[in-house]
Amino acid sequence: MLKTSMKFATQILKVDPAAIHFSDTAHIDGSLPTFSCPETEKNLLKAASIIRDSSETVAFPTETVYGLGGSSLNDESVRNIYKAKNRPSDNPLITHISSLSQLNRKIYSENTGDSKPFTNIPDIYHPLIEKLWPGPLTILLPIPKGQNTLSELTTANQPTFACRIPANPVARALISLSDTPIAAPSANASTRPSPTTAQHVYHDLQGRIPLILDGGKCSVGVESTVIDGLVTPPMLLRPGGLTYEDILRIGGDSWKDCLVESKISVKDNEKVKTPGMKYRHYSPKAKVILLVPNDSAKEISQERIEILRSTIANEVQKEGSHKVAFLSSRYLTGSSLGINCIHESLGTSGKEIQANLFALLRKVDEEDNADLIIVEGTEANDEGLAIMNRLRKAASNNTIEF
Repeated sequence: MLKTSMKFATQILKVDPAAIHFSDTAHIDGSLPTFSCPETEKNLLKAASIIRDSSETVAFPTETVYGLGGSSLNDESVRNIYKAKNRPSDNPLITHISSLSQLNRKIYSENTGDSKPFTNIPDIYHPLIEKLWPGPLTILLPIPKGQNTLSELTTANQPTFACRIPANPVARALISLSDTPIAAPSANASTRPSPTTAQHVYHDLQGRIPLILDGGKCSVGVESTVIDGLVTPPMLLRPGGLTYEDILRIGGDSWKDCLVESKISVKDNEKVKTPGMKYRHYSPKAKVILLVPNDSAKEISQERIEILRSTIANEVQKEGSHKVAFLSSRYLTGSSLGINCIHESLGTSGKEIQANLFALLRKVDEEDNADLIIVEGTEANDEGLAIMNRLRKAASNNTIEF
């Protein structure tokens, strides 16, 4: 693990996503954005210069979470990402591109022109990225043979690299203006809940990075979905902003047998293909208990509520907790636990819960200073697959069924 160094007066610069405009084909041909706000353009050009002309890093919004970016082509930039986050160096990074043209030119060193933009992308991915890029979908691609463009530090010694085109206009503009593929994990201190606002980034990384672009709250709220179409059958390695059901529906016959990575944890010396599969993730300082609903639960009987209350009371007493926070979702209310607690609602739909999850974990941990956080989970389908993936990791699999 690389040690951090505190050396920056971290700036936060405002940018307006609505003031950034792309042509319909920019994600294919790499045409540059236009701007209707001079301040947004100025701030993005400053950030792009840092990415392109130095080895430093910039935090920026994507539609999923805020990312901490440095050039994927520059070993020192990638080292600075790991240092700022205090992130283990065997945890691979996703490379973000602005267009297929940039992928071909900058990573594969091929100027294919506009006639063959998909030339370096295996056929199995084509129906998905034609519909879902730009967006929260990450694919695994083979590392270019005989090319030294992509920093080996982004791949953690794997024969593949993870890649996506983000949908957020700020992220797309930053990558496009720098004309540099950007390696970017979430812009938080390693192990902490991912950031969905610039303020979350500042809380964790103040003094460790030079610049944060503040483009408002992230709309999706969890990281991208990562898929591997280079194996048979293909695999969903990390659930995220696009659902497993989306992959099956759009991917066609090639994806009908897609498997879901089911490992809860991996060994210390085991190599992983994508972020989020190894080490502690998404965890507040406070202990987290995850309440897992019975798959058949549509209504919760009073008898089951009473059993849950008794179990929770025993946990609170065992932990010696003085301030308990409860994040509810679909079935339980603030009074369901039968204890005094800070109560926040995550929402009731999958998209609401997903969008609010990390922000509310941070609120009750960092602002309310809870010493025990109890979270009501949801069914593990649609958006719930990614939600429960994050919550099980946040809770270190400390769960109670109800």
